[in-house]
Amino acid sequence: MKRIDAAIGIRKATPGDCDAIARLNNGFADERLMLRRTPEMIAAAIDDYLVAVDPQGRVLACGALKEYSPSLAEVAGIAVDRATHGRGLGRAIVRAVERLAVQRGIPTVIALTLQPEFFGACGYVLSDVALYPEKIRRDCMGCARRAACDEYCFARSLVEEPGLAVAA
Repeated sequence: MKRIDAAIGIRKATPGDCDAIARLNNGFADERLMLRRTPEMIAAAIDDYLVAVDPQGRVLACGALKEYSPSLAEVAGIAVDRATHGRGLGRAIVRAVERLAVQRGIPTVIALTLQPEFFGACGYVLSDVALYPEKIRRDCMGCARRAACDEYCFARSLVEEPGLAVAA
């Protein structure tokens, strides 16, 4: 597997990234692999998004931290440009989102996904969404796919995770 190129950087998303994030996300939404997000939805949560960019500033991958409570957040909206699959960008974005959770003092993250192998490889453990009523109340109750949800729920504790500590 090719690893992430040193020229690719991961940074907080800016309002100028909203259209690129939406295009990346919605390409997968068109395949029913993700939920659709408008640039306006992304802009409303821009402080929670991170992006991987190439030297020209092109968004190659994205992800967000969706907070539910002081102790729980979701690693959400992980999308990687298909031309760059296999280079470690997905894992790098997940780790960056986890570091953001640690910075915010959130000890547990979950991920709802149609890609269980990916999150398993990232150290997540299969869980049950019923254990996270705050997720169900905020997102699942109003979701169009609620009656036929086929996503897997994964969880990961970030407490004392090596490599996720916030630099002083």
